[in-house]
Amino acid sequence: MFRREQVKTRMQLETGKSQHGLIGSFQSIIKEEGFGRLYRGLVPPLLLEAPKRATKFAANDFWGKTYLKLTGESKMTQQLSILTGCSAGATESFVVVPFELVKIKLQDKMSTYSGPMEVVRQVIRKEGVLGLYVGMEATFWRHFWWNGGYFGCIFQVRGLLPKAESAQARLMNDLIAGTVGGFVGTAINTPFDVVKSRIQGSTKQAGVVPKYNWTYPALVTIFREEGPAALYKGFVPKVLRLAPGGGVLLLVVEVTLNLFRQALGPPYL
Repeated sequence: MFRREQVKTRMQLETGKSQHGLIGSFQSIIKEEGFGRLYRGLVPPLLLEAPKRATKFAANDFWGKTYLKLTGESKMTQQLSILTGCSAGATESFVVVPFELVKIKLQDKMSTYSGPMEVVRQVIRKEGVLGLYVGMEATFWRHFWWNGGYFGCIFQVRGLLPKAESAQARLMNDLIAGTVGGFVGTAINTPFDVVKSRIQGSTKQAGVVPKYNWTYPALVTIFREEGPAALYKGFVPKVLRLAPGGGVLLLVVEVTLNLFRQALGPPYL
């Protein structure tokens, strides 16, 4: 999984209309930098995984209940599920940014950092603590749109699937819904992920306005200079990770919640 993440980042940081495909990027990294480079930047995503997932579903639950109360609806609708997902993604983005920044800095081909802590020290020394939040706006939009697509699709797909008559059937429905949601969320948010990688991978120079600064203008710049396909650089390794990952994630969350419901009872969940 992590090797795909490294390849995705490299593909997104590569400017110009010509680019390596998934296999070509793998081969290029191994040939030029060695096999071990595929695992560079491993620590930040590992440290991030648990708090990110916990924040995602806790925020989705919070915003879902909040919007139901505000609108007076008795049950979730398609529109509310999308709004809830977008809000959960916005909340999640604040947790994600520093970890993503460190990962990008380590995975850049030109990176000379010895490890995660050196990235943190150097960024704080040069830019202050807020330097760890470079790319916050792009990360916000990346998670806003992914979670909106993910949770919105889960609601829609669950409604289209045959009603589950057993626990196994419900789990299968969750796996399918989560996988479709992961695919759709990735298809929607990849352009924003490309911009985020470009912003966080750039080096600030005194007196020079960054080429990639704000998300939507950067989308236009990449589209104009590199073509529409450039906005989907890294899509294949990204979707190979996040589509099945979205299914497994929903499955794990639902199994865990069911265990808690059995142990604590409905009033607590």
